Amino acid sequence: MTTYLQSTYDPLNTLGFDRIFDQLLAKPATKQTTYPPYNITKESETTYVVELALAGFSEEEIDITVKDSILTVEGTSEDSEEKEYLHRGIAARSFSRTFTLADTIVVTDATFKDGILGITLENVIPEEDKPRKIAINASVEEKQFLSE
Repeated sequence: MTTYLQSTYDPLNTLGFDRIFDQLLAKPATKQTTYPPYNITKESETTYVVELALAGFSEEEIDITVKDSILTVEGTSEDSEEKEYLHRGIAARSFSRTFTLADTIVVTDATFKDGILGITLENVIPEEDKPRKIAINASVEEKQFLSE
């Protein structure tokens, strides 16, 4: 059983998958920044999408990896020194953002469109772990009565 320190739990850094919400994501021991901003949307009962706002990045500058139930999104921006900025409001700094996933969560897809990186996650519950209906058998006396 995995336990997370209460002091490091951040509900804004979680992927809510209903009944396993408490087990999914916890903020790591190191402090994460708020960059890049992200959304988490529920597309269906088993599908979720993590959207990260990555204006100024290209697909080649973004790496997505999953290892030991840790989803890591990293971006490395090659800062161009050729331009002289009068105002620089679009952050294009390198980053690393991690999400701890439950054992049943699988990354199924990633898209990058209009500066938004979308990572599709699916909660795949094995058949043996799914709830199943248990039939109630007749008592011994009822079975004897029914067999007569």
